[in-house]
Amino acid sequence: MTIKTSLTRRALVGAVLATTSVWAQAQSIVMSSTTSTEQSGLFAHLLPAFKKASGLDVKVVALGTGQALDMARRGDADVVFVHDQVAEEKFVADGFGIKRLPVMYNDFVLIGPKADPAATKGKDIVAALAKLSTGNAAFVSRGDKSGTHAAELRFWKMANLSEKKGSGYKECGCGMGPALNIAASSGAYVLADRATWLNFKNRADLAILVEGDNRLFNQYGVMVVNPAKHVHVKQADAQKFVDWITSTAGQVVIADYKIGGEQLFFPNAGN
Repeated sequence: MTIKTSLTRRALVGAVLATTSVWAQAQSIVMSSTTSTEQSGLFAHLLPAFKKASGLDVKVVALGTGQALDMARRGDADVVFVHDQVAEEKFVADGFGIKRLPVMYNDFVLIGPKADPAATKGKDIVAALAKLSTGNAAFVSRGDKSGTHAAELRFWKMANLSEKKGSGYKECGCGMGPALNIAASSGAYVLADRATWLNFKNRADLAILVEGDNRLFNQYGVMVVNPAKHVHVKQADAQKFVDWITSTAGQVVIADYKIGGEQLFFPNAGN
């Protein structure tokens, strides 16, 4: 083999590898998302169906909603899937997202010791927090600017207790799973999304104590990151995910995800 032929082959192989690398890169998108979609097991159920339909891989970075939105603001994600409608609408209004679309919902629940020493059990989340505050019961807050944390702070505000949460109130600055683990190990109360709770294995002596309050409604939304802010955003591929997850096919996959026969998320993209 001549030196010239060898160099030609190397150049050809290099070109093929470069082309393959670019192609592989184009076959995936990055999604910043809330921890509940990951820790509930939804994405393990959902994303293989999306890949089968589109050929695209989705690389998920699961964070609290506030952090997920910040990641997208920096241009480190192509699509965002979170659950804090006020923050999502601001994200779009500030030009970082193209359009917010509803995808699905479930609800928040107050978890605590089965014996319920603070006597919170019932449907009223505001009344329950008032009892936790006056009794100084142990309460684990995520404290991470997540959608769950934002909801929890709204409920304290509704109870006029934003500055009087009780001496037992502690922020962990952590995700839903770790917050539940802390509550399980310390016999504390914690606000959780129902989906993560249903998929949580280390329940110890914890149980759902407050549920059914309309204020506990938990809506999820999806947005393509605006390429006008970050030109490298894979808008077309990100849009494929948004189109699929809000389509009948994607909504059926969401509805089909169950644990112990109980549905975790309820599609409502048409609303």
